[in-house]
Amino acid sequence: MKKIAWMLVAVLLLGLAITPVALASNGEEDVIDEKNGKPKLVLGEALSDSDKDKVRDLLSATNPEQVDEYTVTAEDLVNYIGGDPSSSMYSSAKITRKDEGHGVVVQVVNPENITQVTNEMYANALLTAGVENALIEVASPVKVTGHSALTGIYKAFNVDGESLDQDRMEVANEELDVATDLAEDAGIDQEKVSELLSEIKREIAEQNPATKEDVERIVSEQLEKLNIELSPEDREMLTNLFERMRDLNIDFGQVTDQLETIVSDIQGKIDEVTGGDAEGFWQGVKDFFQNLANSLKGLFN
Repeated sequence: MKKIAWMLVAVLLLGLAITPVALASNGEEDVIDEKNGKPKLVLGEALSDSDKDKVRDLLSATNPEQVDEYTVTAEDLVNYIGGDPSSSMYSSAKITRKDEGHGVVVQVVNPENITQVTNEMYANALLTAGVENALIEVASPVKVTGHSALTGIYKAFNVDGESLDQDRMEVANEELDVATDLAEDAGIDQEKVSELLSEIKREIAEQNPATKEDVERIVSEQLEKLNIELSPEDREMLTNLFERMRDLNIDFGQVTDQLETIVSDIQGKIDEVTGGDAEGFWQGVKDFFQNLANSLKGLFN
């Protein structure tokens, strides 16, 4: 009986820890931000009606009075980034504008269905495009690469009289293509790719390169620093990407500041939960449930 009592106490404590988070989340969903406006839900054109319902569930956007809903089409792909008009648009996003200083935070809510693009890749590209101060949630009801979500996000920032710079949107899309190509074709870890792109941006902000040769040197230095080996073709692809960004006079200092804010916020939340020892925290969780399972087995032996 003592063993059963302790297990009930453990389950009760676990429930108490989870419940406030769930309640807070439900409460936020019912509040309209009068300052920044309703969230914008952008659904891929290729989705069926049932798929759209799944996405609304995934993105907590089932109440039509709480969100402004749009559809992203292949025509949008052409208009914003000069893309292929025959493309199929599946991946979708909810964009919630935030106050100044929030930065860009991206959450892929079902990463098992977004196979090539990570949170960090989206954030890097969106900062390049000029997106600021937003929570962006991405989802798909079917397995997709995740590229079309970027166009949907662009569409959300090009309504109500707003507009992102066309050239920046195009180069940001190119950046996403380069990131996924390096991860898929060159076999580089996705997080390593995002780190590489961020570090190159940081160095460009500090050094303000005047020529393509300067950009090429920065790229080479960061590849060596992160111990990444690329083919001559991939090096040239990376250099050309950042040379185009340099030509657009993007404020990399501002981009770097926002990236640092994103990284530090995420790390801070992890440290808050784990006490700075993520590995030990998750091992403790594993041990707890293993011990709980062993205890349950003992009841029936």
